[in-house]
Amino acid sequence: MLLTSIDPFVQEFERQFDRLARQATAQGSGAGMPMDGVRRADDVVLRFDLPGIDPGSIEVTVDRGVLSVTARREEEYGEDERVFVRERVMGAFTRRVYLSEHLDAGAIEAAYDNGVLAVRIPVLEKAKPRKVAVQSSGGTQKAIKS
Repeated sequence: MLLTSIDPFVQEFERQFDRLARQATAQGSGAGMPMDGVRRADDVVLRFDLPGIDPGSIEVTVDRGVLSVTARREEEYGEDERVFVRERVMGAFTRRVYLSEHLDAGAIEAAYDNGVLAVRIPVLEKAKPRKVAVQSSGGTQKAIKS
């Protein structure tokens, strides 16, 4: 038979520790700004989850091949309000994505809708898939010189 004791102080400490660990992990790993990336024929689309973010706080910048997305979530409480649970992470969030040299960093577009920031990055013409014509010489093969 296994006996356990319940210590409310230890349980509260564990809850607070878990909350702080989640916040630290979220801010350090990009988990506070989850992202999906989709490669299409003519572009790459990155979608960032940013629920509850003021669109005016969102900044998208590109510098030396690095796309940076920064946003802030702040919530203020009235004098007569007392927070008893706070699990939503507040403050500034930043996510950096290294862009391939095959993407056109000068033509990036961004739009925020319904809590999702979509960033569209066109693929350069030289990097797009293309069909290569196959030549036939009537049944004989020629060596191709490069």
